[in-house]
Amino acid sequence: MASIQERLSNYLLHNATVPLTDKVFFTENLKVMIHAGLSISEALHTLALQAEKKSFRKVITMVKTDVESGKLLSLSLAKFPKIFTSIFVSMVEIGEVSGTLENVLQELTMQMKKDYDLRSRVKGAMTYPVVVMVAMLGITVGLVTFVLPQLLGVFASFGDVKLPLATRVLMAITNFTQAHGIALAAGIAVSVIVAVAFFRTKIGISIFDRATINLPIIGPIARKVNLARFSRTVSGLLHTDIPVIQAFGVTSQVLGNVHFRNATLDAVERIKKGEGIGKSLSAHGKLFPPLLVQMVLVGERAGNVDELLADIAAFYEQQVDQVLGNLSSIIEPILILMLGGMVGGIALAVITPIYALTQSISDSG
Repeated sequence: MASIQERLSNYLLHNATVPLTDKVFFTENLKVMIHAGLSISEALHTLALQAEKKSFRKVITMVKTDVESGKLLSLSLAKFPKIFTSIFVSMVEIGEVSGTLENVLQELTMQMKKDYDLRSRVKGAMTYPVVVMVAMLGITVGLVTFVLPQLLGVFASFGDVKLPLATRVLMAITNFTQAHGIALAAGIAVSVIVAVAFFRTKIGISIFDRATINLPIIGPIARKVNLARFSRTVSGLLHTDIPVIQAFGVTSQVLGNVHFRNATLDAVERIKKGEGIGKSLSAHGKLFPPLLVQMVLVGERAGNVDELLADIAAFYEQQVDQVLGNLSSIIEPILILMLGGMVGGIALAVITPIYALTQSISDSG
């Protein structure tokens, strides 16, 4: 019997994750070495030596051992679903059966690179507003906790001088934070935990994903990202001769938005009943726009759905680039207004009491 340590080690390996860049390196170099005439076992041995992450090196070694024992590469990869997704395994399996593994690996490499570029652009565009918001929150907490209590304590000693409304509001907020800071922080923490737990439930995910694709600024980006991923994935699968129903089923598993996922699965059921691809997608017109549906209908008549979907994917990826390029110019004024409002409100609350005190002294004189 395996020891507890060995069981734990195997569990961690089978649930290990690696960066997308490492998977791109693995897939691209596996294709290159197979093209050069190396056997899969030899290629895996070389890739294991080159892997930087220790856990990934062990995974590749385990896959190599399975292949040497006579197992298919796809079956060996399927043991590590956190690293090699169902779409990855399905395409490798088709490549092994049809004898086009090299072409499949090239298609997978291209898809992962496109996916990585898309994710990087989205993350890069969202980094600036997140950093600014975190900085604003940090500054606000620092002012309320350390600076304002001492400054507003001086104003409180003015006696009969009536303080402006802005100052009184700021003093009330500061006093409340000072008196109930721990309870407030605990309440916020509990609220965040409850919210995170709720949005991990089936209902919560549905609500969150629905809101995401309908928000004013984020919504168009989320829709285009999902449409680009849908088109690119289905195109790649069809290009490797995977049946339409299987291609849609696998694609549904890689879509991040549950509503796009459910619409794709519903399209699978419609296709099984004999409907065309374009007609099955048109049943979800709020998610799949007329442009995509019409291109698919044209592709069905011409027999080149995979090529037209690749063009659609490129179109939506370009659209995402343009939106993300303009995102900073849209968000910057909003952030500046928020920051200016916060600083202006604090300045008003701090300066106006000084003016009131000066006026009071002048009147008494």
